[in-house]
Amino acid sequence: MKNRIKHIFDKHDPKMARAMMVANKREWTRPQLGDHSLYRPVENDDIMNDLPLKPSAVLVPIVVRGDDLSVMLTKRSAKLKSHSAQVSFPGGRCDADDDHAMATALREAREEINMPEVNVDVIGAMEDYETVTGYSVSPVVGFVDPDFKIIMQETEVVEVFEVPLDHILNPDNHIIEQLMWKGAMRHYYAFPHDKHKIWGATAAMLVRFANLVNDHE
Repeated sequence: MKNRIKHIFDKHDPKMARAMMVANKREWTRPQLGDHSLYRPVENDDIMNDLPLKPSAVLVPIVVRGDDLSVMLTKRSAKLKSHSAQVSFPGGRCDADDDHAMATALREAREEINMPEVNVDVIGAMEDYETVTGYSVSPVVGFVDPDFKIIMQETEVVEVFEVPLDHILNPDNHIIEQLMWKGAMRHYYAFPHDKHKIWGATAAMLVRFANLVNDHE
């Protein structure tokens, strides 16, 4: 499976062009994928984000233990002002010193959970994803050697856990839920797993990853 995923991203993100996209080229481009295409109705233009978007990046860390693959996720602190207590990938907003999305994703993973850059083999990135909060997120994908000590940045992360890749790739686990938000019914992906509920943008990016792998011939 590892070789299959590597081959898929060699074709999907040749020369890692998406992973190495600079922030100022992303803030003025609205991604095709995002909360606007599922979470909120596209006909409501009044709730579309104005450009420029806030460029950010996350690391989709595929942990490798022999033939066993899993995805590492974090649970955010309930004290954070945005997306508090939600499950997410390591990541955050691009800093001025970040050369590209890959640099942002690796820096954030190091700062949030002490993941060394040398333990990550980046293979590319998926399409940018626009969140309802106005971020353009680059999901950078990499294989991770788990031989490092997780140290959580306690102001941001309260838990680190893994979900088996088979669970993520199974379409039966790609659940669409709904809720009322600002007077309209919104829809979003959710991935229940053990005691955790992965939902929103993180779940949508996992679905996109699963579709890339499952639809590849």
